[in-house]
Amino acid sequence: MFCQLFGKYLLEQQAINDFDYKTLINEQMNVRVRLGTIAVAEGLMTEEQVEKVNRLQMTQDKRFGDIAVEQGLITDDQLSALLKKQGDPYLQFVQLLTDLTDIGATKLDEYIEDFRKKSGFSDKEMDALKKDDIDGLLDLFVVSSKPYVSSIAGMFLRNLTRFVSRDFYIEKAYRAKEYEYRHLSSQELSGDASILVAVAESKDEGAFLQVANGFSGHEMDTVSEDAYDSVGEFINVSCGLFASEMSRKEMSVDMEPPLAFSGQKASGDFYVVPVVLCDRRMELLISVNSDFVAGENPIKTGSAVHSFVSSSEEHEGKRILIVDDSRMSRQMLRNILEKAGFKIVGEAENGRAGVEAYKECKPDAVTLDITMPEMDGIEALEHIIKDDPGANAVMITAAGQQDKLIKALRIGAKRFISKPFNEEEIIKNIHEVLE
Repeated sequence: MFCQLFGKYLLEQQAINDFDYKTLINEQMNVRVRLGTIAVAEGLMTEEQVEKVNRLQMTQDKRFGDIAVEQGLITDDQLSALLKKQGDPYLQFVQLLTDLTDIGATKLDEYIEDFRKKSGFSDKEMDALKKDDIDGLLDLFVVSSKPYVSSIAGMFLRNLTRFVSRDFYIEKAYRAKEYEYRHLSSQELSGDASILVAVAESKDEGAFLQVANGFSGHEMDTVSEDAYDSVGEFINVSCGLFASEMSRKEMSVDMEPPLAFSGQKASGDFYVVPVVLCDRRMELLISVNSDFVAGENPIKTGSAVHSFVSSSEEHEGKRILIVDDSRMSRQMLRNILEKAGFKIVGEAENGRAGVEAYKECKPDAVTLDITMPEMDGIEALEHIIKDDPGANAVMITAAGQQDKLIKALRIGAKRFISKPFNEEEIIKNIHEVLE
């Protein structure tokens, strides 16, 4: 975040122009190489081991290097060497700045000290900023009298880095009672703590769409149902990681299906964390133990027109039914499974429709998302197993749903697949179930 914040300061001081700023940010984003790439090039890890760590990152809120050390794939000394080879983002920015502009070392030091004073950063906070250390900066930007707000914000910022872009910075969070928005996707966590998290955009600036495109991997020109669906899935993955962290502290939380709203007003008692993503502004809204109302009349996302294939119709390949409230997730599963030679005989957007589709299609296997509206995956599984005790059910789960996952396995589920999806994991699990 140092590069973005200090770059904006230099723009205000007219020390650089807008073209210089954009060039600096783009070049700095391209220079920093992933640790896994360096580890393979150095012969310390195989591509398979890197992929394993990447998969673990989807369910653990930890850095790549820390997981690799925990798994015994590299040592602490090797990790230190990799980090040095990866490069210091602050030094990279300084090098690019001095190469691109006429700002010398002495003048640069003066600018940095003036930036520190005007921003109110301590020396310790400046060090954290230069290292892009999100955890070290949260106490400065997200000051809250309520628990979990800072940790939730950190979770989302780290996931922006993992799934969307490293080109972002945050501004100081503030407490609010009302918030008018153009676009909003939210998810509620209930149980030992009542929490609601939302990604919103008050103006049509494009950051909401940037999250949708980055997480889904598809280019969307406008904020449509698919965009709301994709942002909802991003929130779902992030909330799942937070729920996992809560469970390690012996606290139980349940995840409700994501909801989307357009052109309305949120009200209650909540915190707003402004995020500037690729020069476009959005807000992260966090409410803890409050009567938060995201809006009225949520948008229906993830819906689709289904043409269920009768069990009597002949098709080559094993027949799979996909049940998930996210259209993005259904499409990703369809693409992966069809590529592997499976036949998709139907889709359903909730558990109730999934039970009916199973009776009609009689598939060889069914994938069931756990968190769905109307009827969740657990209840749908109970109905399916009751009608067909030998059903090959594979549960789709975000991190943080361990209790429900254990219950599903006891009911009769054969396997589970974690979000966000890994193609190899999906195909492996489906093949094992059908064998």
